[in-house]
Amino acid sequence: MANKIKKGDLVEVISGPTQERGGYRGKQGRVIEVLTETDRVVVEGVNFVTKHTRVGQSERGTKEGGIETVEAPIHVSNVAVVDPETKKPTRVGFRVEEVEKNGVKKTVRVRYAKKSGKAL
Repeated sequence: MANKIKKGDLVEVISGPTQERGGYRGKQGRVIEVLTETDRVVVEGVNFVTKHTRVGQSERGTKEGGIETVEAPIHVSNVAVVDPETKKPTRVGFRVEEVEKNGVKKTVRVRYAKKSGKAL
């Protein structure tokens, strides 16, 4: 399921509480990381958590650590790829195309954004 979303894709959160209620639904962001073994993605600007890191010293002697906020992964079923033309969430399909490289024809699967049937 995670092969439909790749690093660098623009996605929108489609489930969870709305932004008025403190959630992230409707927010768009780029995919930072895809965790295929757990079917999760890390999206830029979405699902912030507070992380406490141990205070230590670097080689230069400066102190590092403390409280920082980082993006946590969310399940891939809670995001949808954004269509580049309409800027709305859409489904992803695959089609087989023949590509000629160095005189050799090869069939490859190509991702494409399906047209959204919603009339908003």
